[in-house]
Amino acid sequence: MTIVFESILPVFLLVLLGVALRRSTLVDQGMWVGLEQFGYYFLFPALLFSTLAKADLAGLEVDATAVATVGSVTLMSVALLSTWPLLRKGGIPAATFTSIFQTATRWNAFIALAVAEKLFGAIGLSLTALIMALLIIPINFFNIAVLTWFGGAGRGIGFFFLKIVTNPLIISSALGIAFNLTGLEPYDPVMTAIDMLASASLGLGLILVGAGLKVADTLTPSVPALLAVALKLIVMPMFMVGGSVLLGIRGDALLVIAVGAAVPTAMNGYLLAKQMGGDAGLYASVATIQTAASFVTIPLVLLITGYVAAG
Repeated sequence: MTIVFESILPVFLLVLLGVALRRSTLVDQGMWVGLEQFGYYFLFPALLFSTLAKADLAGLEVDATAVATVGSVTLMSVALLSTWPLLRKGGIPAATFTSIFQTATRWNAFIALAVAEKLFGAIGLSLTALIMALLIIPINFFNIAVLTWFGGAGRGIGFFFLKIVTNPLIISSALGIAFNLTGLEPYDPVMTAIDMLASASLGLGLILVGAGLKVADTLTPSVPALLAVALKLIVMPMFMVGGSVLLGIRGDALLVIAVGAAVPTAMNGYLLAKQMGGDAGLYASVATIQTAASFVTIPLVLLITGYVAAG
């Protein structure tokens, strides 16, 4: 437990640095939006491409991992949709439901990659990148569909398809896997530049996570916010780890999957909520509470999963 806690602590120290910098006068507050866009369109895609293009996928249980991760997210999505009639009767607005759905199914890959690399090294980074590649399309598909249907954005199928095929994370993952499977190698100076971008992505990404949090919202959380926290930090790990165990995944691979399941939601869903009629305020509140709570829940999930993985 101490080893896991100390491995995760540097990740959360960078998140806390982001919280402090956002509220300080040391940096120009107008820079954060630009940094978020730079990270989303360049740094994070560079990390995905670099990791997947060079990953040794031969040693990974790709088929079982795909079924466990994609299957778990799909089951969670179906289960959440089935609760909508009950939540609507309880007075939950449609826009609020979209943010509950998003924060329960999205995961913060910046935190997952940082924790996995710290705990398991290169294999942890490769497997987490593989999980990201597997989940990026279905997660965006489900969330954009829910926002389109419930968010009142009035978007057509063309907008929906455009959001999927132009997602920089999807494009970079697809290119990385293509280079990996075909054995092609980018021109060496180009790959070096991509690697330099990738090396900057995790630290800056964690600082940006902290900068986007709303600390005051952790003091008086609403019922929908607490529901979303429980769904992501407790129910999702149960779904994903349980499914992985049933498929025979054990050892470090199971622990890396547990990390992906246990991390808080991704901040990019906040921008999507603002653009497509979701409850952006609730999303920011949930993301903050989940990030704070995960400092305790991630070690607990890994501790429990460790006993299972060892068996």
